[in-house]
Amino acid sequence: MELVELKRMASQVRRDIVRQTNQCASGHPGGSLGCADFLTALYFNVLNKKLPFQMKGVGEDLFFLSNGHISPVFYSVLARSGYFPIEELNTFRKINSRLQGHPTTHEHLPGVRIASGSLGQGVSVALGAALAKKLDSDPALVYVLTGDGELQEGQIWEAVLAAAHYKADNLILTVDWNGQQIDGPNDKVMSLGDLPAKWSSFGWEVLYLNGNDMEDVLQTLAIAKSKTGQGKPIVILMKTIMGFGVDFMMGSHKWHGVAPNAEQTATALSQLEETYGDY
Repeated sequence: MELVELKRMASQVRRDIVRQTNQCASGHPGGSLGCADFLTALYFNVLNKKLPFQMKGVGEDLFFLSNGHISPVFYSVLARSGYFPIEELNTFRKINSRLQGHPTTHEHLPGVRIASGSLGQGVSVALGAALAKKLDSDPALVYVLTGDGELQEGQIWEAVLAAAHYKADNLILTVDWNGQQIDGPNDKVMSLGDLPAKWSSFGWEVLYLNGNDMEDVLQTLAIAKSKTGQGKPIVILMKTIMGFGVDFMMGSHKWHGVAPNAEQTATALSQLEETYGDY
């Protein structure tokens, strides 16, 4: 997809997020809305992916969602890029649905390679996948997305240290740096300190990104890809606004895990253009 089409798709993905969470009166719209541009770009422009879905992903780029609570945006881009029927989004968080609140693997949902309900584990899995690709002489890349509050998990930093040590230069990690988590701003819950200095000191190549600017998303992901194979894993510190696209949700941790009611949903949808058809 070209830039204009990607922007249009991101608007549709945001509509999907609002409608999914409203229909089941549950879910995490805030971070999902903030990451809609990034995941739209990844799945419709950047990833070298193959369909039908193959769990091992031989010869294709892999993506792991570590902050699994933003499943509404993940499910939307998977469905709209052809992994499963778009109409299945109607089943989000419902009994016997494959679209659980946090992605799982026992449901056998195409596109989901790990269960990511527990935070802090995705970087370790992505590192394992990246090292496996090196052992198999597979030139494809591994991408992983984490939340910034998730960086408070110690396992993250063990994996970060190991990735630099083993020169996992086929790994591109993006941090959703929106400054918010479920209990409030990061700086009040547990300050992350100087993130750029931390990542650099751990031996990673550090890039910056405005995650709510589609053009910047595409340019930065291209730069990240150009820096692979040079001995260092790559981290993109992606500034986003929680709830981006819906004015009453933007910038507030209160929408981390609260679903919009009918009136709020109508207001939100009035601000988001329907571009590729609601499910």
